[in-house]
Amino acid sequence: MEPKAASEALSYGLAGVDYDLIDPLKIAAQRAAASTGAHLVGHGFNEISASRGESAYVVDVGPFYVASIVECLGSKALVADEMTRLTGHSWYDGIAQDTIAMAINDLITVGATPLVVQAYWAAGGSEWFRDAKRAQALIDGWKRACDACAVAWGGGETPALAGIVADGRIDLAASCTGIVRPKSRLSLGDRLGPGNAIVLLASSGIHANGLSLARKLAERLPEGYLTPVGEGLTYGAALLAPTVLYSPVTEALAREGVAVHYSANITGHGWRKLLRHPKPLTYRILELPPVPPVLRFIQQQAGHDDRQAYGTLNMGAGFALFVAAEQAVRTTTIARALGVEAVVAGHVEAGPKQLVIEPLGVTYGSDDLRVR
Repeated sequence: MEPKAASEALSYGLAGVDYDLIDPLKIAAQRAAASTGAHLVGHGFNEISASRGESAYVVDVGPFYVASIVECLGSKALVADEMTRLTGHSWYDGIAQDTIAMAINDLITVGATPLVVQAYWAAGGSEWFRDAKRAQALIDGWKRACDACAVAWGGGETPALAGIVADGRIDLAASCTGIVRPKSRLSLGDRLGPGNAIVLLASSGIHANGLSLARKLAERLPEGYLTPVGEGLTYGAALLAPTVLYSPVTEALAREGVAVHYSANITGHGWRKLLRHPKPLTYRILELPPVPPVLRFIQQQAGHDDRQAYGTLNMGAGFALFVAAEQAVRTTTIARALGVEAVVAGHVEAGPKQLVIEPLGVTYGSDDLRVR
């Protein structure tokens, strides 16, 4: 299938997501929240202020740090619902893993070991729970993901929110709490600097970010979600590949004595997330991981150039680890032993804050990511 003409390019904004509108609210909320950290002092604890603006919030409780995060799935469940209608198969076991991954993959960026996951399943009405097969798939997938990450499923909330959530739909979210122990595992970028290697861990596909764009694209395809994107693989099935859970890798690195200087969960904003830390550093990419067929398909059909694609989607890299250069190859070996492909993609240099993807001739500057 030929890509759309440039005049028909499908932007993320046209798909209903405009980070230029969303990000200012997030930044304003962070600023309002900052002063509330002082309340912890009255309880005998202190926040780690450098964690504000990172993917998880960290509190010093004495012998160790506590980290916490809450994340929602987004609109991927809408793809699962439509594919169930088209195929008769329930995809909610994978949707459960996606939801947990959104929280756990953020939590581990600060060096935390995930301990407890809580569920938030808000349906558009009680009727959603009538489909016992779908509900059981959600439960089974949720437990399987918890087992994979060695976390306890502590409980959750299952409200029926008619009039707030659309009828027949469900809004899924997860919160996760973990500990950083020993404290030396904390990775907020203090050790991030020139000479560090950039190791990229492979994604399984689109994960759970960029689905608004992917769903809008399905409307343009002659066979919709059943459009082939590879041998024996439809567009819808490819989109529903579960998000990789990266905590087994970070836990194995800690056990093997590999110190992670910084991490980035590559979700919304795509590879621009490599610019997340406020330090003025240049991140130079020399080798690219393979791009999953579904992401290459989206890029072609949406009419995106490489700058748009890598600035929106994960393009084959779901998680970034910044480690000492001498630990880079060992890091990839540990990840591959757990079934997660990894590549030493580049390194950190002194210089202006920018991400330079040399094989593509693409550069993102400090103005291309504003999350704090």
